[in-house]
Amino acid sequence: MPTYYIGADVHSNSTELAIEKNEKIVARYSVPTSIPAITNVLDSIQGKKHMAVEEGPMSGWLYRNLIGKLDQFISSDPRRNKLIASDGDKDDKIDAGKLASLLRGGFLRPVHHSDDASRAELKHWVSLYHDRVRDAVRGINKIRARCRMHGVKISRAVLRDPASRIDWLHNTKHTALANQLTMLWIGYDATVQQVKFAKRQLSTLGKKYQIIQFFSDLPGIGLIRATTIFAYLDTPWRFKKKNKLWKYCGVGLQRTTSGTDKKGNPKPARLKLPWAVNKTLKNAVLGAAQSAINHKDNAFRDYYERITQNGMITSNARHAVARKMLTVMWGMWKTNSRFDEKSVSISNQP
Repeated sequence: MPTYYIGADVHSNSTELAIEKNEKIVARYSVPTSIPAITNVLDSIQGKKHMAVEEGPMSGWLYRNLIGKLDQFISSDPRRNKLIASDGDKDDKIDAGKLASLLRGGFLRPVHHSDDASRAELKHWVSLYHDRVRDAVRGINKIRARCRMHGVKISRAVLRDPASRIDWLHNTKHTALANQLTMLWIGYDATVQQVKFAKRQLSTLGKKYQIIQFFSDLPGIGLIRATTIFAYLDTPWRFKKKNKLWKYCGVGLQRTTSGTDKKGNPKPARLKLPWAVNKTLKNAVLGAAQSAINHKDNAFRDYYERITQNGMITSNARHAVARKMLTVMWGMWKTNSRFDEKSVSISNQP
């Protein structure tokens, strides 16, 4: 049975398909970006079908709807493909052909997508929640900046409490400023309502998954952080080793070394944090670690104090605590068990 490698350059309106067999492009299709149109092309191919797209807004939707028609579906990391994609001429047909060749050679790094539509929905709400929170913070910062332009100090109560806000606007002598702030507060209040709505959705959808409640037992982890970590990781079985989990969450260390010194010995390796990570997930993990450190009487704070007393600087110690927390949560998830402080090892290794 022949094997076909299909590269798909996906856009909102159309998709370019390049079909490769025996290292040659044997067919090209330009179809609307819809499941029936792409399925018709796949059904016309007789043999094993491996398909690759680049990660984008529609990747998860395509994955969940096309995986049953294919022997393999890969949503690839576009950062890894960048140098090859930018080499030579570039258009949609060429990009699709390059994807097919990279897929055949095994050079694509897959991006994980959940098979479960309900988990995908939860992840979308997590993303919306954090987006709305960022917008609310941006709105507050704009209001404070507008006040500084007029040399006016504004209290926290006035910023957030509509009743205090009305009195403040009535008494202020800056009519132009009052009109500007009234407009900005309309947007801010709407964003706050959106944050509350998204949080209710997280709470409702998260109740389906017991492990989220178990995560919330850990010091420094509440509903939002537990749900964020669960939604973005999706399953513990996608990581073979704990250091893979650490790097994915942005708290693991990457080793880089090159060349030799004057004596011919290898130069010492440099360790650094990865930069190409999900910032929302990284902030949730590091925020949980910092909150646990700030709380008294818990195993993670004890671990932090022990390693700092042994000479580790505070920033590195915070990352070590984050790695320890992730390892504990990884074990809880695989065994579907509650948090046990005894699982936080007494050793100084994460």
